[in-house]
Amino acid sequence: MTILGIDIGSTKVCAIIAQKSDTGDTKILGVGIAKSQGLKKGIITNIDLASKSIKSAIVEAKRAAGMQFERVVVSVSGSYAKSMDSSGIVNIPNREIGIKEITRAMQVADYNAAIPQEHEKLHVLPYNFIVDGQEFIEDPLGMNGSRLEVQVHIITAQRSSLTNLKKAVKLAGVEIDNLVLNAYASSIAVLGYDEKELGVAVIDLGGATCNMAVHVGNSIRCNDFLGIGSINITNDLSMTLHTPPSSAEETKIKYGSLKTAQNELIKLPVIGDEHSLHEVSLEMVSKVIYARTEETLMILSNLLDRCGYKDKIGAGIVITGGMTKLEGLRDLAGAIFNMPVRTARPKEMEGLFEILRDPGFSTAVGLVLYGGGAFTPYEIDSNKKLRYKNEILEEGKNVNTLLPDEEESEVLSGDDIRLEKNKNNLNDINKKPNEIAVFFKNLWRRLTQLF
Repeated sequence: MTILGIDIGSTKVCAIIAQKSDTGDTKILGVGIAKSQGLKKGIITNIDLASKSIKSAIVEAKRAAGMQFERVVVSVSGSYAKSMDSSGIVNIPNREIGIKEITRAMQVADYNAAIPQEHEKLHVLPYNFIVDGQEFIEDPLGMNGSRLEVQVHIITAQRSSLTNLKKAVKLAGVEIDNLVLNAYASSIAVLGYDEKELGVAVIDLGGATCNMAVHVGNSIRCNDFLGIGSINITNDLSMTLHTPPSSAEETKIKYGSLKTAQNELIKLPVIGDEHSLHEVSLEMVSKVIYARTEETLMILSNLLDRCGYKDKIGAGIVITGGMTKLEGLRDLAGAIFNMPVRTARPKEMEGLFEILRDPGFSTAVGLVLYGGGAFTPYEIDSNKKLRYKNEILEEGKNVNTLLPDEEESEVLSGDDIRLEKNKNNLNDINKKPNEIAVFFKNLWRRLTQLF
């Protein structure tokens, strides 16, 4: 299966084509990068310009890969997103928990959530399964029990913003199979199993935004967004040093450091008269960068405090994204967050281009890994389909095929879920699973005839 991942950022669009082999390994085949246009702080402000940037990146990736793609996974900015928790309970008449029962429980939790009308669900992520009152079941599949409860973290996004995103991608010539929150994708690319188990916060420090996702027990428990990034440092340098933004960006890249610099002088062009040069000290450059970076990290620390999980992230903070290339950032972040901080690049994988080893490409790499099945053990995705470990992905289709030993599962409608809540009074019905399904279908048909 060939996967196209498109990370639509505020400063760049990155398209990666990767192939998942029969052994489950993912290999990078091609990459395309284009400068972002028509986007501001993760939000599309001009659909035509944005689609041109997306198309340019895709064409470059296809040229490098030399082949077409079958599945398209696109990132969604945290600026669109909101989140909430919900729960659902179902009875298990045959006392055997399979994919069908897990699907039912998650759909009930999904249905119970009070989602704002103008929002759509991106991810329904379970963080706690409870079997017959026993909490913190890591994986209920195959267990015996009469009652299954699931607690989920639901990530939603603004419907109008998603519609604009889909239009921009469609104008670029592709149809989206899955939408993935960018902080979620970044965490897939950089986190290890032990870090998730201990609890960890992933912060992607990007060009114009910072996105945060807190993992506790192998699932996201909190996500947040800050509309500040490395471009703000560039703007501060431009204003303070009275130099054009392009010169300020070059200065940041060449001399960017959070450590006190010697009072060396450099020459920069003047705004409005680029033929004239004036001298500025590197000490001033360092002070400007330090002030903006410190402010950004302090705001992120406050967001983490407000999230309520700071005391549960034993593995500390993992920072990624282009802004992490600032010298001394890790030490400053450790002092501000007052916990261990690790700077992360995307995981090594076959065919990983040298450019993709940069922290700024964590989200893009995470998207193709997600498309290949590297997600939380269970999840209802942006297409309202249950995805789970060891599922068999059909090429060219965003659907799942159940494992041979599992029974085919029907997707429950909202009315079916209402009926599910009333099953507590039907535990004494001693019927086979197929007979039970027929019973409820007939019951629903009779109810609709009555009303």
